[in-house]
Amino acid sequence: MLRWIIFVVVYLGLSFYIVQALRSLFRQPWVYLLYIVVSLAILINFIYQFTAGEEAGRVLSRPKSYAFGLLLTMLSFKVVIILFLFSEDIFRIFTGAYHKIFGADKEFSLPERRRFLSMIGLGIAALPFGALLYGMYKGKYNYKVLKYTLEFDDLPESFDGYRITQISDIHSGSFDNRKKIEYGVKLINRQNSDLLLFTGDMVNNKTEEMLPWAELFSTLKAKDGKFSILGNHDYGDYIDWETEELKRQNLEDLKKLQKDMGFDLLLNEHRYLKKGADKIALVGVENWGRGGFKKAGDLKKAISNIAKDDFTILMSHDPSHWEDEVLHDDKHFHLTLSGHTHGMQFGIEIPGWVKWSPIKWRYKYWAGVYKELGQFINVNRGFGFLGYPGRVGIWPEITVITLKKKSLT
Repeated sequence: MLRWIIFVVVYLGLSFYIVQALRSLFRQPWVYLLYIVVSLAILINFIYQFTAGEEAGRVLSRPKSYAFGLLLTMLSFKVVIILFLFSEDIFRIFTGAYHKIFGADKEFSLPERRRFLSMIGLGIAALPFGALLYGMYKGKYNYKVLKYTLEFDDLPESFDGYRITQISDIHSGSFDNRKKIEYGVKLINRQNSDLLLFTGDMVNNKTEEMLPWAELFSTLKAKDGKFSILGNHDYGDYIDWETEELKRQNLEDLKKLQKDMGFDLLLNEHRYLKKGADKIALVGVENWGRGGFKKAGDLKKAISNIAKDDFTILMSHDPSHWEDEVLHDDKHFHLTLSGHTHGMQFGIEIPGWVKWSPIKWRYKYWAGVYKELGQFINVNRGFGFLGYPGRVGIWPEITVITLKKKSLT
């Protein structure tokens, strides 16, 4: 309760501070009154959804996500304006003190706010405000197909030119636009790849979230089949269950649902993909994540009965597994496919020039292809979204990877 009180007091204090700037910019009272009403409505909705709403006890429900998204949008607006106002107020205080000490003024007084600075602050604050709103409205369904060609010395001849489509982090409990999702599924199928791999987090919390979408995602297809693994959200660890049995049953239901949808779910196991006399090993582990994330992945079990020199593709949801365990294993994993980070759903990315997101401070390998010790990893930015119900700069991703045998010439 104390944290809520502190939060509300700070939020209202910031709002009142900003009203002073709006009053200096606009003579019509309705402008800042509208700001006050909208600001209060967002605050009240956020408090209601997280304390007394219909799904207050559930983590990451759709109403709570939108309440959080709107609050984040409003806070970004407040913070940028306040940076301008605070810097100007420091200048006003020093100016007033200077005139009091060295001027003719007998009393200390603050100069009036400079209207043009408030206008600049308002204009700059509108940028993240508009970007976050756009991310909630359109950005989260702005699917991008990212294509990579990776070369290997020891790729079996028959797999030269082999195409793999990877998707990750569906988070079906967040979906709110069927037509957009249908477009995304069609875009995946349009890649016409040999293999389709899904690297975890089909749901936010419960298997039931995927039920309205199961038939649609069942239409996903690839020539040599589609395979999947579990992500940290698939285990139901982020909500309170009445009994452990219900939680276990939820996981079993999700496993069955994935199989009913046509996915071959790999649970610390492997399959061989064969073309004539050639073969490559496809390995899938359960979630293994650094820190407090579930460590159900058993790499040794998954690669048992795989020859050390077999060409191997690993599916592991969390890229920290690659960094902490996979790279240090005696087995050479030619390509690892991960997801999990979402690229934080926020950042700046201009292909060939810049790729940045705050998530880089948490994960060294957070989006795209990396190579270490002769081994590749691709970290997919995710198909869906979670928490903030949008994406800004880091768009939902469908990855297409073409395997090539490196030429000897």
